Amino acid sequence: MILPPPVEILIATHNRGKIREVRDQLHSLPVKLRHLNEFPLVSTVAELGKTYRENAVLKALGYATQTGRCALADDSGLEVDALAGAPGVHSARFGNANFSDRDRNQALLAKLSDKGDAKRDASFICCMALAGWQVAPGAGKPQLLMVTEAKCDGSIALHARGTNGFGFDPLFVPDGYVATFAELPLEVKAKISHRAQALAVVREFLSCWMTQT
Repeated sequence: MILPPPVEILIATHNRGKIREVRDQLHSLPVKLRHLNEFPLVSTVAELGKTYRENAVLKALGYATQTGRCALADDSGLEVDALAGAPGVHSARFGNANFSDRDRNQALLAKLSDKGDAKRDASFICCMALAGWQVAPGAGKPQLLMVTEAKCDGSIALHARGTNGFGFDPLFVPDGYVATFAELPLEVKAKISHRAQALAVVREFLSCWMTQT
């Protein structure tokens, strides 16, 4: 084997909703999952990229370098057709860096208030990057091991609904459903969401990577 289990993988986020989703998807693998809340001295990696991929790669390599652990990072965003793809890569900072999720949802609804009910098509995008070492963790600089991107199409609801999700989940209605991400059972979201689709690819990669000879 390239690396003996359990492999330590850092979930490179402080967002507890994202941490929960990653744990739910990867718990069956022989991995020990850590997260940034366990590393208070780690410096925040600035998201300076212009694309989801650039930001995900920056974070994966940056946090792997700082912690000496394999790092799984994502950059996600909501793209609304009527807003020319905004907020996009700026989703987490939409409106104001100090906004709560509720504030951001209200700001988005205000932006769409004059667009009409028929112009609410949107997509959630998630790009995930895994950085680490092929042989010994912490030996030299980490390298990019894999990147994947996934999309979930849907539309923006007229009002925020539901309490199960985070971010823009209370506004996003995936195609084929009438409930928002925040109203859907977690087991349903865990199959259809942008992050779930990306994590399925990550899980497949890790399964193969840890058993190669």
